[in-house]
Amino acid sequence: MYKFKLIAVTSLFFSLSAFNPSYPDTIGCADFKKIENNYSYAQKTYKELDDKVLALQQYLINKDKEYKTIDSPVSKKNFEEKTEKEYKAKEDAILKLKLQKEQEIFNNIQNASKIVSAQKKIDVVFDYRVILSGGTDLTQDIIDYLNNNKSSSAKK
Repeated sequence: MYKFKLIAVTSLFFSLSAFNPSYPDTIGCADFKKIENNYSYAQKTYKELDDKVLALQQYLINKDKEYKTIDSPVSKKNFEEKTEKEYKAKEDAILKLKLQKEQEIFNNIQNASKIVSAQKKIDVVFDYRVILSGGTDLTQDIIDYLNNNKSSSAKK
């Protein structure tokens, strides 16, 4: 029985030592919010979306001025219904575009993260908030890649 335990413990020790442990050099981290905030394509895209939202607000202001000039209650009701439909269509188009652009930006950041980590021989990349210490910070490298690589700023 003693020999059996000794053999089991010895074989367990050798089998565990045969595994290749993960070294901190193969773990990367990145501040993805900082990457998004410093990604020039994302900044430009979010500015364009903000401009569209402001144009929609201006549309409502203009329609309000038109509404005040209408005298007939029936005409006012028809104007309200028509304006509401137009506003809803414009708002839906902006929301759809916003979701599409956010997904595009996320995909660009994710792809850049994969490319940069492969170049640096990093096996896995975590959000910086998950890593307490160690690892390699790839934040600036990913920002540089995104801003200097023409294929990452999508053609859409």
